[in-house]
Amino acid sequence: MVTEEQVRSVLTEVVDPEIQIDIVNLGMVYGIDISEDGKKVKITMTLTTMGCPAYDMLRDDIIERVGSFEGVEDVEVELTFDPPWDKEMMSEEAKLVFKYLF
Repeated sequence: MVTEEQVRSVLTEVVDPEIQIDIVNLGMVYGIDISEDGKKVKITMTLTTMGCPAYDMLRDDIIERVGSFEGVEDVEVELTFDPPWDKEMMSEEAKLVFKYLF
């Protein structure tokens, strides 16, 4: 059965195309819920800005990557803006990269 750590690890491969940092280190992933039988995985996430045009691409990438785990039959991506994303949510590594890029 898939674990939260495995899901979080594969989500580090999902990169925001504008910032070029993965969604985990950006602090965009708020929650990972896995059903008791491991068949359903729900990712609760936010975007760096409301109306971000990259959402569909990010969602599809998440569904493809998480859905590739053996036993996972359904992947749901729930979008929330509560709390709104802030650059303070980024990992220290991402903050360092962000500082040099912007």
